[in-house]
Amino acid sequence: MRETFSRRRFLGTTAAGLSTLALPAGSRAQLATQPPPKPLPPDEHYVATPASIEVRARPLPSFDNSDHSRVRFGKLEYRSGLVLTSAFQGFGGLSGLRLDAKGERFISFSDKGSWFTGRIVYSGRAMTGLDDVEAAPMLGPDGRPITAHGMFDSESIALDGSIVYIGLERVNKVLRFDFSKGFTRSRGEEFPMPPAVKKLPFNKGLEALVFVPKGFALAGTLIAISERGLDPQGNLIAFLVGGPTPGQFSVRRTESFDVSDAVLLPSGELLLLERKFSLLAGIGIRIRRIALNSIMPGAVVDGPSIFDADLGQEIDNMEGIDAHVTPEGDTVLTMVSDDNFSLIQRTLLLQFALVE
Repeated sequence: MRETFSRRRFLGTTAAGLSTLALPAGSRAQLATQPPPKPLPPDEHYVATPASIEVRARPLPSFDNSDHSRVRFGKLEYRSGLVLTSAFQGFGGLSGLRLDAKGERFISFSDKGSWFTGRIVYSGRAMTGLDDVEAAPMLGPDGRPITAHGMFDSESIALDGSIVYIGLERVNKVLRFDFSKGFTRSRGEEFPMPPAVKKLPFNKGLEALVFVPKGFALAGTLIAISERGLDPQGNLIAFLVGGPTPGQFSVRRTESFDVSDAVLLPSGELLLLERKFSLLAGIGIRIRRIALNSIMPGAVVDGPSIFDADLGQEIDNMEGIDAHVTPEGDTVLTMVSDDNFSLIQRTLLLQFALVE
């Protein structure tokens, strides 16, 4: 969902190596690090051909605006953050990301139907910048950019080995790409979804996708959660697609929060990244923990918040979350924001360690 707000106005007045999909390290590394062909120079807002771009990064040494020494926020410990900018007009609107097992190579995408791939650079455990960044158009089955077919507002991503699923919110569709057939040059085919997906509200459709890998009770299932499609009880509509028990379930909605992304941890817990916005209260985000084994057709799932933040901290329109496990055994969460291509919003990349 595209949200526009004045951050300055509100501030002025107020298993190792597993990530979202818990994939084996080899399969995720191959997906995320496959070198693309020689790029062409960028020249468009809606990127029409693969393009190598430069992304500048300004570090955020602290997360709390009033207490720069504070590092603990709920169950998370702040590690590092970056403010990302680029002279390339098409950079921005980032709606999600997936990382390799090391937390370095990434696949991201904008809500205007463009891929962004590259590598996070670290100094010790702190992020310092991005390198090898390339933009490329998402292609439809005919090899043309999906925007040529009126498809954009790409808002959610899930991986299954070399397969990448992208949820298109406003048209309530999911595209399936096989990255073994050309990486970001691969062509997307529409993936069959339950008929009820088409009935989700305009601009409040599928906002989070998670593919459940082998080793979990829902192995082979694509979990799809709407941003604010509500059931008769006012809870968020979600779907189990494929797998052993396909069907529909709900996520309990509280405090006017909407879902913006989700990540599956190796422990078998689903983390939901949520946000809310109002002219009176400003913007807020939280992360809720949901037991994967509580998800089944007809269920209404719920779980505690492990992280809450507002404009007293360095947040923006946070839309994407992923996780990886360091060699030391730390579970690191990476979040990215969608700046809506607005001058008053920012593209943030934030990392936290999950502390139990």
